[in-house]
Amino acid sequence: MQFVAFERAKQGTGASRRLRITGRAPGIVFGGDTAPVTIEVDHNALWHALKKEAFHASILDMELAGKVQKVLLRDVQYHPYKLQVLHVDFQRVDEKTRLHKKVPIHFVGEENSPAVKTDKCLVNHIVTEIEIECLAMQLPEFIEVDLSTAEKGATIHTGDLKLPAGVKIVTHGRKDITIATVVEPVEEVVAAPVVAAADDKKKGKGKK
Repeated sequence: MQFVAFERAKQGTGASRRLRITGRAPGIVFGGDTAPVTIEVDHNALWHALKKEAFHASILDMELAGKVQKVLLRDVQYHPYKLQVLHVDFQRVDEKTRLHKKVPIHFVGEENSPAVKTDKCLVNHIVTEIEIECLAMQLPEFIEVDLSTAEKGATIHTGDLKLPAGVKIVTHGRKDITIATVVEPVEEVVAAPVVAAADDKKKGKGKK
C-alpha cells in the first residue's frame, strides 16, 4: 500500500491543532540511518486506510519529498470521542531491519472440519493476533490457522501453526500458547412445565 506524506515545518500542540482543522493529521517517521522527520498526511485518506487490516501489518510505501520510503505503522493516537486521528507514527525499514510485531490471525476451514460438520462442536478463538519476530521484508500480513481437520476436543497451540519462512512466534517466556479450542455444544435441559405439575396436585386432592 502506498500513501503520500508531507514534511511538517511547525511543531507543538498549537500547530498540531491548527493542522487538524485544515484536514491534516500530524505524525512522525523515524528509524534507519536518518533523523526523525515530522510529517503530516491527509486525514480522510489516513482514516480510510486505517480501516484496512493490511495497513496495520504490512510494509507500506510512503512518498515523502518526491522519494518513496519503506515504512511500518507503529502507533496511532485517536481522539477519545471524535472520529479523528490525533497523531501517527511510522518506522523506516529495510531488508536488514528486524521486527517484533503483532499480526492478526485468520481462522479458515472450521465449517468443514469433522468437529463442526459432523459433531456440531463450537470453535473458540482464544486469540485473534500473535506477536512475531522476523525481518521487515518477511513480515506477513496475517498468520493463517487451518481448522479443516480439527476434531472434537482438539486444542490448537502456537506449536501447531505453519509459519512463513523466517518468522518466529514471540512467547515472552510462556510455553505453548493456546490459539483455539474445540468444545462440544451444551445440551439444553428442558424443565417440566409448572402448570402441568400444579394440575396434577389438584387432581390428587380431588380424589381424596
